Parts: sequence; C-alpha cells; structure tokens
Amino acid sequence: MDLVEKITHAIEPSLDVMGYRVVLIKLADGARRKTLTVMAERKDDVPMGFDDCTEISRAVGALLDVEDPITTAYDLEVSSPGIDRPLTRLADFSRYRGCEAKIETLIPQDGRKRFRGILEGVKGEAVLLTLPDVKETVEIGFSNIRQAKLAVSDTLVAPSPKKEKHKHANT
Repeated sequence: MDLVEKITHAIEPSLDVMGYRVVLIKLADGARRKTLTVMAERKDDVPMGFDDCTEISRAVGALLDVEDPITTAYDLEVSSPGIDRPLTRLADFSRYRGCEAKIETLIPQDGRKRFRGILEGVKGEAVLLTLPDVKETVEIGFSNIRQAKLAVSDTLVAPSPKKEKHKHANT
C-alpha cells in the first residue's frame, strides 16, 4: 500500500460519516515541503462552501496527526472538485452520464490516447463515451484510464434540479 492509499484509508471513513465523498487525494513535493491535496464533495450534492472545506481540513488534520503517515512537514489543501471535476471512480462515469468528458488513456486505443465526448455510462468495467467527431460510442477500459475529468459545457453549467431546490430553500 502506497502513502496516498494509507492516507485515503485513514481519512475516508470519517469524511463519509461527516457527509462527504473523497474525490481525489494527491501528495506532491513542493519547493520547500510536501503538499497534501484533499478534494472532496458533499454526498447530498449541494455545492461545497468555505465552511465545508474548513470542517474537512480540521478533521483530516486531526486524523493525520494520530495516524502520522507523512513523516515530514507538509501543507494541507482542501478543495471542492469544481465544475471540471476529475472522474476517479467507475461510478462517476454513470453519475455524470450525458455530460461531456475528457479522457486520457495509459495505452493508446484505436491509435489515440486522448478522447473527448459524451459520457454514456458504463458497461462492466468499461466506460462508454460517444465521440462527436466520428459519431460512434467507444468502450474504454476503466483500468486503462490515466486521467479523466468533466469538460466545461452548457450541459454541465446548467442548473440541476437539486441545486435549484436548495437555492430556493435558502431564499
């Protein structure tokens, strides 16, 4: 188990109980010290706010003080995934069906490594993506995906019923 996996196992259960989903955890070497980035989102799909990031930061800091998986000094950054969120789990590709996504593969498929198209969900362990340039749906093995994220588009920016409902409930 590598260090990021250890960190994930240490913090994910607590964040889940707090009502958050871990989207991505990244540990990078900086000029002076390491930076641990924790990207999370609310499980109720309400947009993240400053208070959410503060709550997550305090919880993660306390958990990592106890577990102590990072032996050197580090900076902790907590953020929401943003509108062009990374797609890190197979379930993300179903959840964002109908949205435009960018996918980069580890091994070339059909002579290319970069794909952009509309998510059609999943089939077994493969992601289904309709490519507008050739008007066909390709299957990309989840294990072959190096990175994937939503592409900013009109579909993605349009307000969802959940966001609208929450917005009106607070006015």
